[in-house]
Amino acid sequence: MSAARTLHLNTNITGTGRHPESWRTLDNPKSIVDLGFFTTIAQIAERGRLDAVFLSDTLALRGHAHGPAQSLEPTVLLTALAGATKHVGLIGTASTTFNDPFNLARRFSSVDHLSTGRVAWNAVTTYDPEAAANFSFSETPDKPARYARAAEFVDVVLKLWDSWEDEAFIADRESGRYTDPARVHAIAHDGPYFQVRGPLNLPRSPQGRPVLVQAGGSEAGVALAARHADAVFTAQTTFDGAQAFYRDIKARVAAHGRNPDHFLVLPGLYPVIGGTLEEARRRKADMDALLDRSAELVRFARALGVAPRDLRLDAPLPYDLIDSGDSSDVSSGFIRSTVLLARSENLTVRDLLDRNPGAHRMIVGTPQTIADDIERWFVGRAADGFNLNADVFPSGLADFVDHVVPLLQRKGIFRRDYDGTTLRDHYGLPRPPSRYASAAPTSVADAVF
Repeated sequence: MSAARTLHLNTNITGTGRHPESWRTLDNPKSIVDLGFFTTIAQIAERGRLDAVFLSDTLALRGHAHGPAQSLEPTVLLTALAGATKHVGLIGTASTTFNDPFNLARRFSSVDHLSTGRVAWNAVTTYDPEAAANFSFSETPDKPARYARAAEFVDVVLKLWDSWEDEAFIADRESGRYTDPARVHAIAHDGPYFQVRGPLNLPRSPQGRPVLVQAGGSEAGVALAARHADAVFTAQTTFDGAQAFYRDIKARVAAHGRNPDHFLVLPGLYPVIGGTLEEARRRKADMDALLDRSAELVRFARALGVAPRDLRLDAPLPYDLIDSGDSSDVSSGFIRSTVLLARSENLTVRDLLDRNPGAHRMIVGTPQTIADDIERWFVGRAADGFNLNADVFPSGLADFVDHVVPLLQRKGIFRRDYDGTTLRDHYGLPRPPSRYASAAPTSVADAVF
């Protein structure tokens, strides 16, 4: 292990916690619309010197009769959290399927300025037909179309973020020069999905441009991450499978002429923490006792792309019915990680439902057990760090910060304090230059006025 290599930890804020019944344990069960609730989470993450808080997102309402949905728009919430924190990074999810590149580039660049350089965009495609119905689509575009649009969408956003050179924003009172028009560039993008003249109407952000993250395990998603992203969020449930994924995507990054050391692989991790193993198991059992197992089975079946009647609790998965290929309109990354876990331990459907339905890897144990496991994956290059999923916020995250983080610090793999001010600093990523910095002048003055 390189002495310079440092573990990276985000906390993934999903509703009131990863456990579906987490809301029933809170003093305020309506916390998903309470800024104070999210502020507490962000401040706990900052106290633990975590790299970032991460907001996932959904664009359609479902399952709300039995539990909270992801509700607040991520960039709006992150703007509020920027004012309540000083160091912790702020990662928001936004779909390339149901957004416009210029508006999205402007939103994330705005929050990056307001947070002094702590923002990342988690780029996702959206296959949900219920989301499509909210955006004037009669049906969801198929996977090839979604990823073709996503590739061009990301390209346009990066061009817009680079459209101002670092030296373009002058604001010199004595000379009266506010900008240098020769250093502000029209991007003149003309593609099959988007025609965008540019430039962005904001100067370059404090960290050059917001960090770009990609989440998704399909072949097209991995290819997009390797070409453009600074980090990939992934579902990995077995050590050997995670090592194989790590080697593969780092090699793809290198094949694009990029430095794989400046690309982070961050699987999800779901720790349930107790002072003893018995306490951890009791914490989980107490929450599981609140579950509606039939509703969980329906959700699990939907995620696998099968009917609930195809799943028998005390039988293995119906592997012959599960489509893990890229043609499916379900998450192929989720399916692959679930199938790997099930086959590696010969798990039944009931066993998988007990393990966060096969999604992100769950560890039920003591702080020492969890810290040792994190160290094994990090040193073994199965991960550069993790997106932490608390069973219930804020207590699950506070337990991790107070009891696991000190062990990771003693192991010498996690920071004791922040070394810089931006999310790129936290992630150990260099500040990217503008792609237009050495280009021949194609300024706003030339192209627009």
